[in-house]
Amino acid sequence: MRRMKRAAAVVLCVALILAGCGSRSAESVVKDLDGVLGGLKSYQGKGTMTLHTGQQPLQYQVEVWYKKPSYYRVALTNAAKDITQIVLRNDEGVFVLTPKLRKSFRFQSDWPQNQGQVYLYQTLVQSILLDNSRQFAIDKDAYVFDVMANYQNGSLARQKIWLDQKTYAPRRVEVSDANANVMVEVTFDQFRFDVAFDDKAFDMAANLGTAQQQEEQDKSANAPGSGEEDAHGTHGEQDRSATDDAAPGDNPDEAATDDVGPGDNPDETATDDAFAGDVPDEAADAGETADDFVPMEPSYYPEGVALKDISDVTLADGSKGVLMRFTGAYNYTLYQTKPKDIDAALIPGVMLDLGHTWGLLTGDVQQTLTWTYQGYEYRLTSAELPESEMVKIAQSVLEEMEK
Repeated sequence: MRRMKRAAAVVLCVALILAGCGSRSAESVVKDLDGVLGGLKSYQGKGTMTLHTGQQPLQYQVEVWYKKPSYYRVALTNAAKDITQIVLRNDEGVFVLTPKLRKSFRFQSDWPQNQGQVYLYQTLVQSILLDNSRQFAIDKDAYVFDVMANYQNGSLARQKIWLDQKTYAPRRVEVSDANANVMVEVTFDQFRFDVAFDDKAFDMAANLGTAQQQEEQDKSANAPGSGEEDAHGTHGEQDRSATDDAAPGDNPDEAATDDVGPGDNPDETATDDAFAGDVPDEAADAGETADDFVPMEPSYYPEGVALKDISDVTLADGSKGVLMRFTGAYNYTLYQTKPKDIDAALIPGVMLDLGHTWGLLTGDVQQTLTWTYQGYEYRLTSAELPESEMVKIAQSVLEEMEK
């Protein structure tokens, strides 16, 4: 009898040991992730980002490239409107390519250090490593971590991250507010480590040039009598690397290589409340506006703020614009224009992720948030608005443009 009990006990112990071998603890997975991050050389990911911050969800295609030590390329595309913006980091600095303006903007910025991004693998893994109160679960063939969110948007409190059990590649991310409402979702359709990028993959001019070639191909393909061979046979092989996927929707007329800060003008500073060089449009005909210029009023107002007035202005280059002044708990201005051109400049500032584009925050006491979208340029200026409120106002303008 005793032998039978001992035998049963041995069998039970073996069964428990075998069962334990089939599962992983949070600590062992975290240790592996630390090793993966330390040995990270390159990756390429594609997926869909959905924003639930407005009245209706907004969906964007996101593509991320990374190469050690600090080369990044992130492309956000609104497929419905065929609009793409690209943020690029290389040895020369941080660039934002804005196809509708046919320009590249160069920022003096340390992005993405200390500016976490939900679609960057480093940001996701670091949030897991740093949160000692992390929650861990296994969902089929994925490891799931529930950790604190550390993003510029302070309303984002927590995030759930799904990682492939075999490769630790990200599959899905959900970022929620303090009330557990999902505000941002990212689903990765593809993610590959150790990708061999072409030398020009992170080159600013090459990215714009590839986009030019792609759009010219599309035009050729749609031309009467053109065939598939004609449409795809003119692509030079020298740039046909990872950069061939760059920036659908870029304008083919030019590949601008100016180092510029959005909103910069030789006659103005980024932090001026009244824009030097801007002239009230009193002398102009009342009905004269820039081609296709449609000013957008933000849908978000901080509590205790009201629109004071709206006036037309004209830039030194003849571009038309609209200046909105807001007053109340916070005083600020929002300037909108569809510029004919932007002069080159390199200015220091902080890049802010607005969800579906990037903005540049400049100034000290009086700050200006500048961003471009669909060929329009916006400048939100105030000495009183907190950064979080500036982001909300900017996002509400972008949401209005998406309608």
